[in-house]
Amino acid sequence: MPPVLQNIFALPLRGLTWLGGQGTRAVAAVVFIALAVPPLGALLRPYVTEAIIVLLCISFMRVDLAALTGHLRRPALVATATVWTMIGVPVTIGLIVHVTGLTARAPDLALALMLQSMASPMMAAPALAALMGLDATLVLVTLVSATALVPFTASLFASLFLDGMLSISPPALGLKLLGILAASLLAATVIRQIFGAAAIQRHRQPIDGFNIVILLVFATAIMGDVASDLVARPVSTIGFAALAFAIYFTLLAVTTLLFRRIGYERALALGLMVSQRNLGLMLAATAGALPPTTWLYFAMTQFPIHLAPYMLMPIARRLTARAQASGAAATGGKAASG
Repeated sequence: MPPVLQNIFALPLRGLTWLGGQGTRAVAAVVFIALAVPPLGALLRPYVTEAIIVLLCISFMRVDLAALTGHLRRPALVATATVWTMIGVPVTIGLIVHVTGLTARAPDLALALMLQSMASPMMAAPALAALMGLDATLVLVTLVSATALVPFTASLFASLFLDGMLSISPPALGLKLLGILAASLLAATVIRQIFGAAAIQRHRQPIDGFNIVILLVFATAIMGDVASDLVARPVSTIGFAALAFAIYFTLLAVTTLLFRRIGYERALALGLMVSQRNLGLMLAATAGALPPTTWLYFAMTQFPIHLAPYMLMPIARRLTARAQASGAAATGGKAASG
């Protein structure tokens, strides 16, 4: 590359490298920046689909094929986690919505909760798990299998629980999800072929930084009206925020307890993945044609999604240290007995 171009790209590359090194702090800051600059939301909202495709592409681009193959040789855990994520969660939420009569009393909120439960986990979940020192490989493999299923499970549960509530038919929803995922995977494959997996790994931090920038674009687009909603209807806005936190941490706790036999450190990694639902993918698939209440709830979910990894860091560190100590003790015991 000519020296002039090197100088031009050096500064933004350093900036992205620094941003990528901030870890969960930068992820938490995203939501407050998005809240503080509402005019950007109106400007960026038309680009939600593009932002989601870029995020998906980055995640597929960084898939560790060796780690993926290793976990697929032991499929029972991955299959169980996938079934819970893509079938257990939407069935549970759907039954709760139906039994409580929420579909009749608050159809826009019921739509939001069902779309949240039907969504696959966020593509950033493995990166967040890695930042927290958790088992990112297990999260990645489960995420890949869950994402492969979402066009089919979303179509099924939309027909079961959202009859007439969506402007797009369930089969069309599944096809659109499949198209978005296929386009992202194709783009990621081309990038890997051109630059190579080694170069992608070598530039991990600037890629992390770019990922955070795209997260900011998405969060700003979805949270553009939050400040005005907070002034216009503070009680419902705060109530939606409380509900978003309650659902996030309930999914986290239930999943961690369900999978506690594999060790709390790995179970927490799965809990993080299950609670981080890819609402952006559902927004992209529905072209954002959702009621204002549904948009507002989706905006409120950004708070636990971005803040929880930072809040959970002390717990993750303790569980990781305990797992490492147990592993070292077991290795020492085997050496002594040998």
